[in-house]
Amino acid sequence: MPDTQTTITPHNQAPYITKTYPTEAELDGYIKSAQTAQASWAKVPLKDRIATGRKFMEEFRAMSQDLPLELTLQMGRPISQCAGEVKGFLERADYMLSIAESALSDVGLEETDKPGFKRYIKRVPLGVVLVIAPWNFPYLVSINSVLPAIIAGNAVIFKPSPQTPLTAERFATALVRAGVPKDIIQVVHMSPSLTSHTISHPSVNFVSFTGSVVGGRTVEEVAVKSSNLKGVALELGGKDPAYVRSDADLEYTVAELVDGAMFNSGQSCCAIERIYVHESLFDEFVKKYAESVKSYKLGDPTNPETNLGPVVSLASAERIRKQVADAVAAGAKALVPEDLFPVAKPGTTYVAPQVLVNVNHSMDVMMEETFGPVVGIQKVSSDEEAIKLMNDSPYGLTASVWTNAEGNPESQEAFVKLADEIETGTVFLNRIRPTDKAKVGTYED
Repeated sequence: MPDTQTTITPHNQAPYITKTYPTEAELDGYIKSAQTAQASWAKVPLKDRIATGRKFMEEFRAMSQDLPLELTLQMGRPISQCAGEVKGFLERADYMLSIAESALSDVGLEETDKPGFKRYIKRVPLGVVLVIAPWNFPYLVSINSVLPAIIAGNAVIFKPSPQTPLTAERFATALVRAGVPKDIIQVVHMSPSLTSHTISHPSVNFVSFTGSVVGGRTVEEVAVKSSNLKGVALELGGKDPAYVRSDADLEYTVAELVDGAMFNSGQSCCAIERIYVHESLFDEFVKKYAESVKSYKLGDPTNPETNLGPVVSLASAERIRKQVADAVAAGAKALVPEDLFPVAKPGTTYVAPQVLVNVNHSMDVMMEETFGPVVGIQKVSSDEEAIKLMNDSPYGLTASVWTNAEGNPESQEAFVKLADEIETGTVFLNRIRPTDKAKVGTYED
């Protein structure tokens, strides 16, 4: 009997859809057909591939009304919040297509003094690209890899998460309807062993993975041992900190950081998971923050009034509850009564949102990824203390600083100094993600 995977709807634990894995021989055939098709696709003029990308956007937009409920049933995000991911998907596609011609053009170099000698860098496709996508933002993340790879002239083997298998199929359907050859975009549902087989396959030239640190480490280890040298791109987990300085706009900052911790039930690699607040604002910040969290409506994500849904699985729910319980047992104080959220019971995927104070770095809730609607808030006395605590982490994805920098040169200068010392990939100023309606922009290391 063929091996299969079954997607379980998080909020009711009902089976949603089952997919069958290919045999290893069938998988090898998919990779071979991708390699063959890629040789022809790479010869299609770039302007024509870009035009196909524009048609893809039209095809995807035409099916967009059906996607929010389908996404909610697969991964549990409230339906009221799913249309935003579809919109973001299309915005990213539009941007990448708008820069494709310049990004993929040859790069001219200065002429040397040797007559008749010309140097330039030519952009060429890699070949077959394996994209391993996550479940928490399956459209928004996969567009970052799949569309650029195809427009650049590559073929893509697209492995979606078992939690969101239909998202990749929707993506591929729109591409094929737009004119992309079917062997250039192949959705393949795979077990861990089949995934490792594909990563190590000599005809796969590049691997893009978004997911956990453990998963990323496995991908890299398998790729290193493969017979051919291949590129690997990893976007992994985080324990993203925020620092609220003494001059921060309290109302604005609380609202943004609550959303940053609770959106998608905290199931984002860039979610706010720990907050450091200057002592002069600490008490008022914590009071406002906890009151805001208490107002969330946790429940059935198919209900348009719900703004906090379940976490993705029973195992995830139990892990989050244990992290909170361990912190409280070690001296942390929980500020949100769980009885405000009666649906959040043991044995369900509904996890009550929680705000913890009296926390420290001996607790997992401040050191290990939570991936749930929980945040720890710690008091600091200075920028220096905040930097030390923000950097005391094995993770380094994003961080944010909240300060009155608009029209204030002194605060702007303080932010730049902080950003230079925070050990993370991206430091945001008064925002938590590039798409926020923020007062100021982003500083990237």
